[in-house]
Amino acid sequence: MAAYILRRLLLIIPTMLGIMTIAFLIIQFAPGGPVEKVIAELTGVASGASDRVSGGGGDFNSQNLGSDDITSKYRGAQGLDPDFVKQLEEQFGFDKPPLTRFAIMVWDYIRLDFGQSYFRDVTVIDLILEKMPVSISLGIWLTFLQYGISIPLGISKAVRDGSRFDVWTSSVIVVAYAIPGFLFAILLIVFFAGSEFFDWFPLRGLTSDNWHDLSFFEKIIDYLWHLALPITALALSAFATTIFLTKNSFLDEIRKQYVTTARAKGLSEHQVLYGHVFRNAMLIIIAGFPGAFITSFFTGSLLIEVIFSLDGLGLLGFESVLNRDYAVVFATLYIFSLLGLVVNLVSDVIYMAIDPRIDFEAREV
Repeated sequence: MAAYILRRLLLIIPTMLGIMTIAFLIIQFAPGGPVEKVIAELTGVASGASDRVSGGGGDFNSQNLGSDDITSKYRGAQGLDPDFVKQLEEQFGFDKPPLTRFAIMVWDYIRLDFGQSYFRDVTVIDLILEKMPVSISLGIWLTFLQYGISIPLGISKAVRDGSRFDVWTSSVIVVAYAIPGFLFAILLIVFFAGSEFFDWFPLRGLTSDNWHDLSFFEKIIDYLWHLALPITALALSAFATTIFLTKNSFLDEIRKQYVTTARAKGLSEHQVLYGHVFRNAMLIIIAGFPGAFITSFFTGSLLIEVIFSLDGLGLLGFESVLNRDYAVVFATLYIFSLLGLVVNLVSDVIYMAIDPRIDFEAREV
C-alpha cells in the first residue's frame, strides 16, 4: 500500500509538468495577450485575433529588437513610446524567451508562489481565496443533495426493479438529465424570481444587502434562501448518474450467490440488503465521493454563476481567459489539476479502506 501511494505521488510530478507544458504551448499560439490588451485599451482598438501582427500570447522577446521593431510587433502600437511598450513587456515578463518564462513559472509554482494578477492589484492566491466561498457553497450543497437523494432513491429503484415506480422515476430522471442546467436556471428565474409569476427568491448573490444586520438564525435563512435556485438548477442533471449507478450496483450484488445463501438462512430482506449487500454495492459510490465533490466544486457552475451573479471560481477563470490574465489562468489550472490528481489517489485509498480485499501492491500504476 505504501509503495503504491509513493509511486502515485511521484507520478504526479511528470503529469503536472505535462499539463502545464501543454497549457503554456497553447497560450503561445493563442491570439492576443496582456500587452495587446493594454495597447488596445490605450488606443481604443478592440483586442482580438488581429492585435498581434505575428504570433500570439507573447512568444517574442524584445532583447535584440530596435524601437521600431518593438512597436511594429503590435498592431495599434504605432505612435506609442517604444520605451513604454518595452516596459509593458517587462511588466508581464514577455521580454524573456518562452523557455525562460516557462522555467521561471515552474520554479515559482513548485514553491507555491503564484505571483500577482496582471490587471488586479491583488495576489493570485488571495484572489482565489476571495472567490472560493461561493464555489465551496455550491459544491458542498450540490454534493450533499446529490448523494442524500440519489442513494436512497437508487436503492429503492433496485429493490423495486421493473415496477411502475422504477419505470416512471427513470422517465423523470432521464428527462431532467436532458434539460440543460442553464436553461432550467432561466426558467426558475422567470417563474420564481420577480417575473410576472412569483417573487419568492432573490436574483443575485449569496446574501442580502442587510446581511450584517441580521441575527445568526436570520443569516442562515438568508443564505439558504439565496442558494435555493442556483443549487436546484445545478442539481437537476447531477442526480441521474448517481441514481443509476446506485441502482445498477445494488442489482449486481442482489443477484449474487451470497445473497441467495443469506436469504436461505432465514434473514429478512432488510438484513440482507443493509447487512450484506449495502457494503459491497456502495464501494464504487463512496469511493467516488471525493471526485464528485471536486467536480461539482470546480466545474459545471460557470453559467449558473453568471446567471445568478455569483462571483465564484468558475466566473473568475472565465473572466481571466477573456482578459488574458495568464497569471490567474495558469495558477487556477495548476491548483485544480493538482487537486484532481490527489483526489484520484484518495479515491483509491478509500477503496481499500472500504474493502481490504483490494490489493494495491499487485496493481499497476
